[in-house]
Amino acid sequence: MSSGIRAIRLPRVPRAAALAALLALAACGDAGPRADASASNPISVVDDAGDTLRLASPARRIVSLAPNATETLVAIGALPQLVGRSDYDTGLGVDSVASVGGALDPSLERLVALRPDLVIGWHSAGANPVRDRLREMGIPFLAVRTTDTTDIFRTLGVLGRVTGRDASADSVAAAVRGQLAAVRASVAGRPPRTAFYVVGDEPLMTAGPTTFTVQLMEIAGGRTAFPDATGQPQYVSMEELVRRQPEVILLPVGESGEARVVELSTRPGWRELNAFRTRRVVALPADAVNRMGPGIGETARRFRDALHPELAGR
Repeated sequence: MSSGIRAIRLPRVPRAAALAALLALAACGDAGPRADASASNPISVVDDAGDTLRLASPARRIVSLAPNATETLVAIGALPQLVGRSDYDTGLGVDSVASVGGALDPSLERLVALRPDLVIGWHSAGANPVRDRLREMGIPFLAVRTTDTTDIFRTLGVLGRVTGRDASADSVAAAVRGQLAAVRASVAGRPPRTAFYVVGDEPLMTAGPTTFTVQLMEIAGGRTAFPDATGQPQYVSMEELVRRQPEVILLPVGESGEARVVELSTRPGWRELNAFRTRRVVALPADAVNRMGPGIGETARRFRDALHPELAGR
């Protein structure tokens, strides 16, 4: 069967290009960190760990350990304030910014050498030794959590506040909401198509119904094959996936999209899915569709084109 399988792979629009469009909009609303009257006033925000962060003025030297936060900083025009990033920040136009290593296990030596006045990192349940060590050294840490679209817009607002770019953040948020509204309007009146989003295949996992992934899928004219999922992500059995027979398989991949689809089509269970036979297995760039930042408008469009290919390019 594998010889007859061909991946449907949507055109790769560079993430940086999509961010550039948002940045152009943001530039119309904010000339820089001093554009807002609040820029000279003390800043106080509550982060996603429930901790209060206080800054005497907008952060000027930021290290971001969270790719979605890095994408947000770029989108609101705060790239000049970014002095450090993680190894996972790719396709964002930040290659010239120093890397401090992993997002969860950065090199503290490299990080501290950058003299940050703010570090942004993931919020995770339980102990966070990186956050605790930085605070011991007097370096402010802002924890961000991003699960659904509400989190994405909240993070936009918080990062706009701590960088002194509130107006930019507002402009980007308005632009992203406009993109999502346009995608939603384009599928109005069309029956939703059932899709399975592959989070992992060993073990088999999909996105839960309250995640940004499923929310964007619904905006794009789809519905998850597992609306009864309770996990984030949700482990599922291959037997149940075959029984439910989603119309479309959304498969995030790296550079070997077609080969990945062909390989899956030879496996027990996967080869029993009608989506392989009807060529409705769509390879999507994982680095784009899995990032929970202001690029979600572009992700929604990708989902729409995968679910409703007759609308592609509109």
